[in-house]
Amino acid sequence: MSLLEGKVALVTGGARGIGKAIVEALSRGGATVAFTYKSSVASAEKFAGELRAKGRTTYAYQSDAASLSESAKVVEQVVSDCGRLDILVNNAGITRDRLLIRMTEQDWDEVIDTNLKSAFNYCKAASRPMIAQRQGKIVNVASISGVMGNAGQANYSAAKSGMIGLTKTIAKELATRNIQVNAVAPGLVATDMVKNVDLSQLEEMASIIPMKLIAQPEEIAELVVFFSSPASDYVTGQVLPGQYD
Repeated sequence: MSLLEGKVALVTGGARGIGKAIVEALSRGGATVAFTYKSSVASAEKFAGELRAKGRTTYAYQSDAASLSESAKVVEQVVSDCGRLDILVNNAGITRDRLLIRMTEQDWDEVIDTNLKSAFNYCKAASRPMIAQRQGKIVNVASISGVMGNAGQANYSAAKSGMIGLTKTIAKELATRNIQVNAVAPGLVATDMVKNVDLSQLEEMASIIPMKLIAQPEEIAELVVFFSSPASDYVTGQVLPGQYD
């Protein structure tokens, strides 16, 4: 029996990068997986089709995670299509990196809305069916930037730090309903986002990682699978950080 057989998972921002790896890992573990995407319709539908071709039940929904109403509609659609919702992974995220003195209000608002408000939106919506089931898993994809801070990422670091606070708070609120809420806080991960980081900054960041390696999306996805599985039934309110001194 597969680890996640019979479970239904929803991953926000699941069409690329870490989100895509998470969708693949949960699907491989036996779960029915739904994921959201904001743009790139063709690539998202292609990805969903590839999983279906492997015999894996997959749903793809185009939606803006920063919208409370759209987020609620997606959760309702997942429950309608799949009958339940067992796992929520809040992964949707963007960067708009600038030094604070050059950061615009739009840079700030877009990152806070996409990275932090989206997590609030989906936690709020998904908690309802999970409470009714008296069972559920919520995994928030934060960042080591939310723990340590990072120059040029005041908006991103604030959003990811907020996700960590959100994780710890709702873990306490939902614990009596048998819903576990945890977070992963990766450091450098080989995604398209990293391609936009200056090479000298990448080298500096990599130098303080004990193993001197940039993580692969698949490695982060396996941590999410752990927090989504029965193996973590007695773990809640925890944040698993990336490798840094």
